[in-house]
Amino acid sequence: MNERNLNILNEFNIVYLEDDVSLLTHTKDILDDFVKNVYAVKTSKAAYQVIKSEKVDVIVSDILLENENGIDFLRQLKSESITIPMILTTAHTDTKYLLDAIKLKVENYIVKPINIKELLNTLHDVLLPNIQKQEIQKNSNVIKTISAITDSKQVDVVKYIINNLTSDNELIASYSDIMAEISISKPTLIKLFKELAEKQILNKVAHKTYKFNQQALNSL
Repeated sequence: MNERNLNILNEFNIVYLEDDVSLLTHTKDILDDFVKNVYAVKTSKAAYQVIKSEKVDVIVSDILLENENGIDFLRQLKSESITIPMILTTAHTDTKYLLDAIKLKVENYIVKPINIKELLNTLHDVLLPNIQKQEIQKNSNVIKTISAITDSKQVDVVKYIINNLTSDNELIASYSDIMAEISISKPTLIKLFKELAEKQILNKVAHKTYKFNQQALNSL
């Protein structure tokens, strides 16, 4: 198999649930170099609070925790229609746990002691479909946005907008910033932004900050 591109992990947030403090700290320190944020917690209650307050892309959880069970936590999340992918870690080969994990459609499991390369590769494989989905959506957004405007010469600007959106679907740029990247006149650029605003596709929310409206595209 080709070597995985672990750089894709740096856009994602992980909840890491482990009651062994030494292992929790050690693994978090390593993951910090690869992912955007690691929320390292010792209990499912703490993990649940993070999930409710932060954007979480994947959960890594030990099966047997102090006075609780990682599979029961997964079951709780499923009952609330929280569908964050979960990777289970376990030092046990108890068939019952693995069967329960399969029934709950856990994405993968890793046997302790944790092999960091295996963990990183597993995270890559679990999160890669998210990246692919984002790319498909991005290309779709380009096509739909182009169809919403009249001047095909502005395509490069549309691509610039889509490719520079933040995780909150915001473009932070001035006309000068865009003109420094793309050879386009200011009147033409202003006209494009006005058209996108009229169609509720790109709305100015602050100085040099514009909100990209996905729903407006879906209604075209």
